[in-house]
Amino acid sequence: MTLEDFTEFTDDEGDGGGDAGSPADRDTDDAPGAEGAASGGAATGDGGRAVSSGAEGDEADDDGFAAYDVEPAGEDAGLGVVSVSQGLRVAEEAEETTLRAFVTTGNRESVRLGKYLLVPYPDGERLFCRITGLEYAQEFRSDDATEIHARRQMRRDDFAERDYKFMAELEPMSVVYGEGDDMKRRMTDRVPKPGAVVEEASDDAEIKTGLKIPEDGVFLGHLSVGGEKVRTAAEPPTVDYRVKDDYTDGDPLAFRHTLVAGGTGSGKTHASKNVLRQYLDSDRTYPTGDGRESRMAVVQFDPQDEYAQMHDDNPDLDADFARRLDREGIAHGGHDDAVALVPRVANATYPGEGHRAERVEFTIPFSLARDMPWLVAGSGLNDNQYPALLTLLNRFFGDYGDSGTYSQFLSYLDDPALKAELDESGRVHEATFDAVKRRVRAVPGGVFDQDAKPITELDHTLVRPGGLSVVPTYHLPTSRQKEIVVLAVAGLLVDDKLSNDPDSDRIEETPLLIGMDEAHNFLADADNVQARKVVQKFTEAAKQGRKERLGLFLITQDPQDVAESVFKQVNTKIVLNLGDEDAINSVNIPSNLAGKVPYMEKGQMVVYSPDNSEPVELIGLSKCVTRHGE
Repeated sequence: MTLEDFTEFTDDEGDGGGDAGSPADRDTDDAPGAEGAASGGAATGDGGRAVSSGAEGDEADDDGFAAYDVEPAGEDAGLGVVSVSQGLRVAEEAEETTLRAFVTTGNRESVRLGKYLLVPYPDGERLFCRITGLEYAQEFRSDDATEIHARRQMRRDDFAERDYKFMAELEPMSVVYGEGDDMKRRMTDRVPKPGAVVEEASDDAEIKTGLKIPEDGVFLGHLSVGGEKVRTAAEPPTVDYRVKDDYTDGDPLAFRHTLVAGGTGSGKTHASKNVLRQYLDSDRTYPTGDGRESRMAVVQFDPQDEYAQMHDDNPDLDADFARRLDREGIAHGGHDDAVALVPRVANATYPGEGHRAERVEFTIPFSLARDMPWLVAGSGLNDNQYPALLTLLNRFFGDYGDSGTYSQFLSYLDDPALKAELDESGRVHEATFDAVKRRVRAVPGGVFDQDAKPITELDHTLVRPGGLSVVPTYHLPTSRQKEIVVLAVAGLLVDDKLSNDPDSDRIEETPLLIGMDEAHNFLADADNVQARKVVQKFTEAAKQGRKERLGLFLITQDPQDVAESVFKQVNTKIVLNLGDEDAINSVNIPSNLAGKVPYMEKGQMVVYSPDNSEPVELIGLSKCVTRHGE
């Protein structure tokens, strides 16, 4: 039985009520004193005697109880108080920590999992924590799993909470101390006092300090909990989340690499454009090796012809929204210095109708195969055949120089005297020679040496400080052609960045961000030798990136297919809605946030950047800062 079972139980509740012979079951019109009650009197218990007003005059007033004001003085502050009823303990091991707060009735509807709270210490320091569990607990030794209780509750319009305690389980995240610009954080090293008032974190600076969010940096979105933006008393009331972008506390995280993972329709392209636009901001510069400051160049590989739209303004971005972006220091508007570098391939035409960016055509010279033999390896070459390909390419370029073409190389392989010579010398067995020849001929035609300027001669167009170069590939007929173009251009950039003797000083000296959409198509683990060579090159690029001012910005809906050796070099993971369990597990974000990923709406994201902040939930901008879509 609960406290409710002894109150407000009338004949309106039918056979769920008391015994048939009880006063509650008798017609009230026949009950003594009914008339007095109907005229506004109050029935109250005093040894079983009813006291009424009106009919008895002063005598009734003398018999009644005196009325007292029972409202508490003052106003409640906070959501509740720290409780010791189920233990109060902080420990180095998270599972050994017991920290709970009793939430008062009026605050229960506003409390949500993940909400950030503050618990003050007597000396002014604050424990910054978040809600990880919510439960109703019994307040009395009672049983609410009974027929009488259930039927009474089924006939009510609301839920009576007075017999239950509402408890919030808290996870300590840090201790915040100091004020204003001097505010700092440290690990949790002390237990709060019993009965300490628990308050919702509502100060922008305290929240950022508690979560270790940098005050300045590249904007990603606004802090949220359960899909709702965290609100503060500041103006603007939202909390902006930024990624560290200077050398004060280490390398900028752009050069520690970023992964954007999201399913179709999750908003990953929208989010990626917003982030890339921040890196192109005119106020954002990075030191170079010779002591100068230089803006970043962005080269974006684009399978759907969407990123060249960043050249244009978003017509849906109204003046009010733009003013809000200005107040928060968020770069917006089309980026004038944007060029579409269009690969020229036989029997393929690039329409480019969705943007006004300048177009420059280029071709892949076969000479790149000298340093990137995997461009012509086709598929399936084994560890014996790959060295044979290297031998053939070295001999070919030794005879023809860098001007040698793919067509000439095919003719070169048709020479029976070359095949016999290599076989007799023991350098390349004739069967291996034939296998390599078949693989090379399987490379789709029309990719190399087309009627356009070679990409090797366009380094100053490809990489421009403060410039965006978009390489569209959606117009290319086959996936193999797309793969060759992307890997050739990306490999050229990586080689010059990592080389001690680069072919292009412009590429070597300019801070560079390489954006690769559908990255799983180019950086996947595979068991053939050429795939391993590609992954090896980009793994080395990822490892050396922060030293060479080279960042990878990988975008994918299948993060589980990105090679592990590349993936584990990525510091910042931006995860939007993913429905595939393998994909969610592969991004390796904390379990409490991973559980939210399948339910996130468009634009909601989880950011896991260990060198930047605690893992958090964000909401991206509702509008793209540049043109996006039709």
